[in-house]
Amino acid sequence: MTTLTAQGLSYGTEGRHLVDDVTLTAADGETVGLIGPNGSGKTTLLRCVYGTLRPTHGRVLLDGDDLHAMSPKTRARRVATVPQDGGGAGFELTVREVVAMGRSPHKRFWEQDTETDTHLVRSALARVGIADLADRGFPSLSGGERQRALMARALVQQPSLVVLDEPTNHLDIRYQLEILRLVRDLGTTNLLALHDLNLAAYYCDRLYVLDGGRVVTSGTPKEVLTADLLHTVYGVSAEVSTHPTTGAPTVVYLPMST
Repeated sequence: MTTLTAQGLSYGTEGRHLVDDVTLTAADGETVGLIGPNGSGKTTLLRCVYGTLRPTHGRVLLDGDDLHAMSPKTRARRVATVPQDGGGAGFELTVREVVAMGRSPHKRFWEQDTETDTHLVRSALARVGIADLADRGFPSLSGGERQRALMARALVQQPSLVVLDEPTNHLDIRYQLEILRLVRDLGTTNLLALHDLNLAAYYCDRLYVLDGGRVVTSGTPKEVLTADLLHTVYGVSAEVSTHPTTGAPTVVYLPMST
């Protein structure tokens, strides 16, 4: 059982509240999405959850344990992160070496890779579709290839919670669908930020809508994705219907009147 609970999270800098009194939960095995316009606080909230930022108020609990009270290594055994832009990661490392870094939380300093580590890395590379890139330099990859390599790194970490910030960035449609299906199939508890509302509707169990650093509303995609909400939060006109095949809400944006 792995349950994420964020209680009254706030984070501010230079007198601005980037995240303001946010409370959310992600139950065991649930995939929870954060949606909202640019600047709504999604990335800052995720950074507070996985530990890059320390909230000015509130707590982040994983199965009742305070994540910010854990050592970085202990936290990394339980939480894997796929950041929005991994362009600066890797330096001159190969793709295989970057992915193998996901085993670090489970190893002693300078401990050599085992057969199990090698198998996990090979399997993860194949699972995200980049086994043929294992010996390439990480900096030479395209944005989409880097994103898949970082997803593979998260897989070999064997976490109970996966936090993803725009995991479909730079990916073409096929790999957007494959990565999100992979996330759903992991069996982990997942918290992810997405811009594409139709992908969020199809792959997330529940959604939290952020605007100005606060939660506007939350619920299932059917409960959350309404024409009124899209107009209020995003300032756009849209039609929302139920897709006849998937049963998920489908958003069609309408041209803005002149």
